[in-house]
Amino acid sequence: MAQRGAQLDSEKFSCSDCLDLLKYLVTVPCGHSYCSNCIKSYWDGEDNTVIYSCPQCRKKYMQRPDLEKNIILVELVEDLKKTGLQADLCYAGPEDVVCDVCTARKLKAVKTCLVCSASYCEEHLRPHDESPAFKKHNLVEPSKKLHENICSFHSEVMKIFCRTDQQCICYLCMMDEHRGHETISSAAERTKKQKEVEVSRLDIQQRIQEREKDVELLQQLLGTINVSADGAVEHSEESFTQMIHLIQKRSCEVKQQLRSRQQTSVSRVKELQEKLEHEIAELKRKDVQLEQLAQTEDHNQFLHSYPSVSALSGPTHSSSIQTAPLRYFEDVAAAVSESREKLQDILRETRTNISLKSTKEELLLPRPQPKTRAHFLQYSQQITLDPNTAHRDLVLSHWNRKVTLTWGNHPYCNHADRFTRCFQVLNGKSLSGRCYWEVEWRGVEVYVGVTYKNICRSGTYNECVLGLNDKSWALFCYPYSFLFRHNNTDTLISGPWSSRVGVYLDRKAGILSFYSISETMTLLHTVQTTFTQPLHAGVCLYGYAGDSAKFLKPQ
Repeated sequence: MAQRGAQLDSEKFSCSDCLDLLKYLVTVPCGHSYCSNCIKSYWDGEDNTVIYSCPQCRKKYMQRPDLEKNIILVELVEDLKKTGLQADLCYAGPEDVVCDVCTARKLKAVKTCLVCSASYCEEHLRPHDESPAFKKHNLVEPSKKLHENICSFHSEVMKIFCRTDQQCICYLCMMDEHRGHETISSAAERTKKQKEVEVSRLDIQQRIQEREKDVELLQQLLGTINVSADGAVEHSEESFTQMIHLIQKRSCEVKQQLRSRQQTSVSRVKELQEKLEHEIAELKRKDVQLEQLAQTEDHNQFLHSYPSVSALSGPTHSSSIQTAPLRYFEDVAAAVSESREKLQDILRETRTNISLKSTKEELLLPRPQPKTRAHFLQYSQQITLDPNTAHRDLVLSHWNRKVTLTWGNHPYCNHADRFTRCFQVLNGKSLSGRCYWEVEWRGVEVYVGVTYKNICRSGTYNECVLGLNDKSWALFCYPYSFLFRHNNTDTLISGPWSSRVGVYLDRKAGILSFYSISETMTLLHTVQTTFTQPLHAGVCLYGYAGDSAKFLKPQ
């Protein structure tokens, strides 16, 4: 009763508009009090802006009334707030779950009972806390979705879960349309699903941690990229500036050489020109004298004057007046053009190299690996074996795609890449990017794998054979079983046996996987490492005549 009295007292100090304790309390002339914002909003929203009214008593005013502050009432409200009753008397708002028992002003519900299908405030929840009759009731946080727990057909609480139809039902549904279905209590199914949720959460949290590490690595990579790019830009600008200065310097030198040669050539030409002009004048004078001599009638006088008049000075040689100076200038111009073309080729080649390097650089998150056979086939390759690597007791056929052990000591030529210690052969071209191929094998013991090119060719058995050293990885194929081996360390494999195995290699990602190929494609073993050298596909036939391996390009 004391609490109910407190409720009534509290309601006296509540705004009739927002139903909360009065805030910035103001009073209109009729004596009713409101929150300042509430009454202003009410008057601003009225259709008739000429007449204003009180929301409670509807008294009208021809002019907008002045709002006064009720000092005493403000102090009472502040005291009420300090008593803490506001927290105890939390009225339900539009978004709150209301108490289903309150008949007057609804209070916020603090719990919802799944058995009663009702929500209660603290006051009306007391029987559930105090009476033994309610001890087995299931109380949860206030919920607006109680109707979802009631069967829409039978109006009964749904406490059963139908696994067949994956839905909640009531006990009447179980005896009607869900008869014969696999059913279980909702609580038991919740327990099962809860465990699955925990497993999913652990997986999600692990993935979050992995992604956070990836983000951190990418953040570090961003810093490295920026520093490296800034350094490269600075170095490139400096290099190009130096090249420009060298070109400008060479341009000045060539210009000076051309001008110097021009001046020398012009001086020589002018000197020769003066000599020729002087010779021309001399010849013209001689021509006049000879003309006069020819007209002399006195024979003795003619003969007396002839020696002095007919004598001519040596001619000026004009062989140097050809294109020698011009050819020099043309040769220099041609040399400069040739230098320009070479520089263009160098810059073009540099740009191409930069473009190729940029395409090889992939700044991506780890790329997803193939999941289906169709996806693997996108990376299928035809492996061709290199006869220069084959042991002399191996014979290659089918365009060097099949190898068979024959004990034939075939007359292969001597070659540094040939295996002499084990019956082994590799493909010729190194594997790059993503590759997938399949090997169909026959016999007692066949090793299928990949290796670095520098694997030993004539050393000890362990140094040469695929999988027995740190330079190779191999799947050992036996009748009805498989074994993976690297660096002479075995890994047992329990996957299904088949006479065809698939090999997937992503060298950049450091992934090597082996698959059993039959009607289905089953992963046998995956290696995650860092490949530091180019890789070659290979096969080793242990030592039984007739054993063979054929490399296929799956279609």
